Order: sequence, then C-alpha cells, then structure tokens
Amino acid sequence: MDGMFDTGTQKMLARVADGIGWMTFNNPERHNAVSMEMWAGAERILAAFAADEAVRVVVVAGAGGKAFVSGADISKFESERASEEAVNAYQAQTARVYDLLSNLAKPTVAMIQGHCIGGGTALAVCCDMRICGETASFGVPAAKLGLGYPLSGIRRLVDLVGPSFAKEIFFTARKFTAEEARLMGLVNRVVPNDALEGFVTDYARTIAGNAPLTVGSVKAIVAEALKDRGAADEAACDRLVKACFASGDYVEGRRAFMEKRAPVFSGR
Repeated sequence: MDGMFDTGTQKMLARVADGIGWMTFNNPERHNAVSMEMWAGAERILAAFAADEAVRVVVVAGAGGKAFVSGADISKFESERASEEAVNAYQAQTARVYDLLSNLAKPTVAMIQGHCIGGGTALAVCCDMRICGETASFGVPAAKLGLGYPLSGIRRLVDLVGPSFAKEIFFTARKFTAEEARLMGLVNRVVPNDALEGFVTDYARTIAGNAPLTVGSVKAIVAEALKDRGAADEAACDRLVKACFASGDYVEGRRAFMEKRAPVFSGR
C-alpha cells in the first residue's frame, strides 16, 4: 500500500514508501500538541501499518520542523480532561497508542526535530530508536502541571535511561538538550537539523531492506531479555530463531552472499 491514506483527521498524516510507514503529527501551529482526535488517528494508523506487509519499518515524526510532539494540547483540557471520566477516557486512548507503538512487531524510529515534550517524550520512548536534530529539546513537565504518570510509561523510560536519569527528568521537569539526551541514552543519534530527514530516510531504508524475520525476532527477543531472570519465554525465543533458519529468506541471504549481490527478502 504505497502512498497516502485517510487517517480520519487532517491533523494526522500517514504514507507508505519504500517499505517505510510514515506517521506524522500535523498540528504545527500548536507545535504538534496532541488532541483526542489525533490520538485516535494515530491508533488507526498504527493498526493499519501493523497489518500491512508492505510496511517493514515505521517512522514517527512531527510536521513543521519546530516540534516532534509538544505534549497534550492544553487548550483542550477543559473539553477533554476536565472531569474524572474525561481524564480516564483520555488516558485510555493514549495508553492504546503507546501500547500499539511499543508492541508493534516491526521496528520503529522516532525522527525528532525541535520540541519533544511531555507526551512527545513518552511517544518517542515507545519507539525502538530515536534520532534527533541538533537543536531538539526534551522534557516531561508533569511536576509543573500536577499530573500523574502511570507505571507503564515510567517503566519504559527507566528501561531506556535507568532509574537515576528517569528521576532527574521527572523531578526537575526541565528541558534537556539533544546532547544531554544522547549522553543519558534517551536518543541514539544526534545529526544536523538540515540532514535529519535524509539521514532517517536512509536509516529506515537500510532496516527495511534487511530480513524481516530476523529483525522481528531480535525485537521480540530483546523484549524478553529485559524481563526478570526466569520470566523470559525462552521457548518462544527459540521458535523465533528456528523460524529464521527455516525461512526462504535464509536461503536468499546465503545465495545473495555467494552471488555477491544484494538480497531481496520476502519476510517468509
């Protein structure tokens, strides 16, 4: 399914090209602050990408060049988060998106330019890798707003940067530079702003060109490796490894190596 498709809202864009599914938060006049309709659109996009065999890697981005996602749209708080019922509905919607992104069987990359604040940081942490521009900034201002953060979101951050940096991010509620984010392990790479999209596109194409079964198995096994000792499903990991060796892609990979050509993997 190459090309654009309907997301249900103009504030969420989705397209597929060269095996890459692009999901873009498109609210640049508010620095891509996210409303309920945008979270619902993101859920539809991720479900479509998960089901589309043409999508081998997903890139999450923000429109406008000034922000990835700057968190919740505070102007919508009175209409979307004023009551306990509304707060619960909002949290359930965001949790579905975070879970879909975090548990997607395909590799995911956050392309971060400009502000990555609050829910934007939470969204980026759900991705497998984060690549940002040199002037990107990160922060979780929950302590300045009196917001509570769920265990699932804090656990993802702790798994990524460790407990000490996670506490610093939340306790200070300050903004961190791109270089600070790299040093704490919050981002994988920092590149010049004007090179970011090209770098991420090439990066994603490289991933999309590799064997999907191998890439998917490693993603699943890394998730198991993060569990407490004894809790990992070693039998499931063994099945994933065996499936790679039993696949047509393993045959193709060997042939391509011997024939000194680029492999063409099918994911089977």
